[in-house]
This record gives sequence, structure tokens and C-alpha cells, in this order.
Amino acid sequence: MEEHVIPKCHNCEIGQLVPLSDYGSQGAAVHYKAWVCVNPDCGFNIKIRNGDIYLNEPISSGSMHSPRVR
Repeated sequence: MEEHVIPKCHNCEIGQLVPLSDYGSQGAAVHYKAWVCVNPDCGFNIKIRNGDIYLNEPISSGSMHSPRVR
């Protein structure tokens, strides 16, 4: 059985970093596209977009997001 270790956030040292996945522009799954600290007071995140690495971009709740109609 494969064991996954969730790393501790080195920014706040309280939360853990969890991986997030998404889908690329062609619909293929992109695993581990971002890592985000689960501590809401911390907000540390690291994301990969078009081969570039972004640190600590603003995080929104997504409550204002409306799903795309397909």
C-alpha cells in the first residue's frame, strides 16, 4: 500500500500543505497543480501555471463563482 505524507507548512508551522489538482486547457488532469496551507490564518500557497511558479496569490472562497454551462 502506498503511503502519502502531508507536509507541515513551513510558513506558519501550524497547518499542513495539501495538494490540489485541476484540469488543463485541453481537459487533461493536472495533478498537484497547487499546494495550500489548511490553516486559514496562514494562507500560504504555491501554484504552477503555464510552467511558472507563483507564491502566495490571493485566495478567495469561491462562493461568488458560478459554474460554466456545458
